[in-house]
Amino acid sequence: MSRSALGIFIFIDAFGWKVLHKHRPDFLGDLLPTRMPLGTVLGYSATCVPTILTGKRPREHGHMSFFRYDPECSPFARYRWMRLLPKVVAERGRVRRMLSRFVKQSLGYTGYFQLYNVPFGDLPLFDYTEKMDLFAAGGINGGCPTIFDALREQGIPFHVSDWRRDEPDNLGALETAVREGTIRFAFLYLAALDGVLHAHGTDSPRVTDKMNWYESQIRHIIEVASGVYEPVHVHLFSDHGMTDTVDTCDLMARIKALGLDFGTDYAAVYDSTMARFWFLSERARDRILGALQKEPRGRILSDEELGEFGCDFEDRRYGELFFLMKPGVLINPSFMGITPLSGMHGFDPLDIDSVASYLTNAPSAVAPKRLDDLYAIMASEVGLTVVDPTAINPTATHATGDRR
Repeated sequence: MSRSALGIFIFIDAFGWKVLHKHRPDFLGDLLPTRMPLGTVLGYSATCVPTILTGKRPREHGHMSFFRYDPECSPFARYRWMRLLPKVVAERGRVRRMLSRFVKQSLGYTGYFQLYNVPFGDLPLFDYTEKMDLFAAGGINGGCPTIFDALREQGIPFHVSDWRRDEPDNLGALETAVREGTIRFAFLYLAALDGVLHAHGTDSPRVTDKMNWYESQIRHIIEVASGVYEPVHVHLFSDHGMTDTVDTCDLMARIKALGLDFGTDYAAVYDSTMARFWFLSERARDRILGALQKEPRGRILSDEELGEFGCDFEDRRYGELFFLMKPGVLINPSFMGITPLSGMHGFDPLDIDSVASYLTNAPSAVAPKRLDDLYAIMASEVGLTVVDPTAINPTATHATGDRR
């Protein structure tokens, strides 16, 4: 009796093309001989993951960054009391994590949620965009279907990792699902390499150690799957690479020194590698533009560049102006933290350190050029028919302050 086919998609966070070749260019080379660089998108995992899961650009799926200026729809008005916390308490990581868990639970959010280092006094000016679990049914802003929505819609059995669990748990859960022999599609999410690279940089031997561990675990999964399924097509990919930190820039202090009122003249989100501005007065626009043009460690992104990156939102929901730092330069302090990390991603998607990786053993796989090409490969593995977004959520609009 013939055995059924299985497509395994392995997502290793921050497994960049340059990281691969710096540490283990032979990584799984005998099992996954086809390997190529994979273009990423502007932003962080909040942008990359929805792009992978939907096959759409950010302007289409509606996700780009966690925080955006929208005081009318902000869910944080009820937490104004947090601004009364002393700075020495409010800036402690443990306190922030505890408050993040409390806020997430009280708001009923199911997606990834962190308050990070956003000033508590400014929180009511912002909306949070990842309110729902991206991997759950209807989890994408605007109702854009993911590969998992399509699998559910067409009754194709699949297994997907739980991003809340650690890597050994997710590897064990996948092995169990494979041994049962009932799935046709598997999605394994391995996130720990990203943390190693953030903490230690791209030259650390810990990166090699982690890759060696991944290789042994993935070999085992493929061996188990090959005893149950035939053929077993494996597609291993990442969302972005990692860039070593070479400098920091206190952009917040430069803008604050202009004498403008945050929330009256302008609003801004200071991510780790870019700042996004909304102008509420003309004097703010002129002064901030002038200040940014004098900062040589970054550049203002043109509308043409934003269009090429797929981040040209018509309503400017994620910013009227984007200031992107040069690769390796961190905004510090930022809304993401006050301690510089050894490695960071989210710089120019075209920079070599930002480029992701794609490895496979599938002989007929279409060569993907960017993250949004992965959807078609996932769909083709199980013969999926593309589902219209209205079939998932016919009344969906972009994210608002209310839970969707």
